[in-house]
Amino acid sequence: MLFDSDDFALFGLPRRFVLKRDELDALRRVLQAEVHPDRFAAGGAAAQRAAMQWAVRVNEAYERLKDPLRRAGYLCELNGVPIAAEDNTAMAPEFLMQQMAWREALDDAASRESIVKIAGELDSHRREAYADLAVALDHSADFQSAAGQVRALMFVERFADDVEQRLEALEA
Repeated sequence: MLFDSDDFALFGLPRRFVLKRDELDALRRVLQAEVHPDRFAAGGAAAQRAAMQWAVRVNEAYERLKDPLRRAGYLCELNGVPIAAEDNTAMAPEFLMQQMAWREALDDAASRESIVKIAGELDSHRREAYADLAVALDHSADFQSAAGQVRALMFVERFADDVEQRLEALEA
């Protein structure tokens, strides 16, 4: 293992968007066992510090790879296309209209059923968006398009959090 390897290389995985979560979890356990600082107790403080750095590196890579949106952004960046969400907020007009419609519907929602309906529509949109993202990344290698899709999904995920908070507020 090389400390400066990309996350996929660190885990011995191909650079692909679609990953099997159980495989990733199993690889994490193996890597954590290899670099756990307790294994290096006899090696002294320097060996334990190095092991701790490796353990942190493994955990950071795992967190990035397990999250589909972060993994997609990471793949774009590895292929020379930064997400630049702070600087690039341009979205397709259709997407912006959809966002506005969802926001208005959530603002107007007066019942649990109406919020659940919005959540269902949103979930359907998310599944389609992630499927499209997988095609752009794994089949077309269209990282420019994928970066735009990642930025759009960032909005969708934030809105999904808002919907979830509204549901939780109703149940409280």
